[in-house]
Amino acid sequence: MSLLEVKDLHVHYGVIEALKGVSITVEPGQIVTLIGSNGAGKTSLLQAISGIVKKTGGDILFKDASIYKASPRKIVQGGLVQVPEGRHVFPGLSVYENLMMGAYLRKDKKEIANDLKTVYERFPILEKRKNQDASTLSGGEQQMLAMGRALMARPELLLLDEPSMGLAPILVKEIFSIIQDIQQTGTTILLVEQNARMALSIADYAYVLETGRIALQGPAHELAESEDVQNAYLGGGK
Repeated sequence: MSLLEVKDLHVHYGVIEALKGVSITVEPGQIVTLIGSNGAGKTSLLQAISGIVKKTGGDILFKDASIYKASPRKIVQGGLVQVPEGRHVFPGLSVYENLMMGAYLRKDKKEIANDLKTVYERFPILEKRKNQDASTLSGGEQQMLAMGRALMARPELLLLDEPSMGLAPILVKEIFSIIQDIQQTGTTILLVEQNARMALSIADYAYVLETGRIALQGPAHELAESEDVQNAYLGGGK
């Protein structure tokens, strides 16, 4: 059984059709990546899956049940959580308070405490800065906080929107290493990423989105070898 199945999905913003019948599948335990240029519809697809933007056709199945009309709250409760592009930490709240916002739908206090400990182990800098205003963190630290906050919701499927955006190369490597670590502990990941080379290097399967349609798909290592993908997204050549 697929964990996520998007079927012939359409999204409109007024007269503009952002998604023109997109279909993708995410199997349990995989890292699946979506690559494509700016304006291709990648963020629209994640937001449609998360229930943030309205769909105009198709269906979305999560764990074999349709979430097409579900509210974002219900979707998070069901185990599907998004880390938005631009991180969106809550300014005015401490790092600890931001993390606890990720667990706001949960009631299992003992397990929340265990998960907080796990997040601090994965991101030691967050424990160090737990009493600091989240808005004073560096870009890399804010990305770690946004990912830690999402993990506090105990996702089965984690949607990551441009996690490496605006980060220094050394931090990009660290973030991608953390993404692999999260997958290895049992969380499935759908990753939208401008850094196609890095995304394809860690993903199991990949989709190329062009102007609201899937242009190419296949095992990530095969797409990384594809001349079309290399020329369009990897700067040509090997």
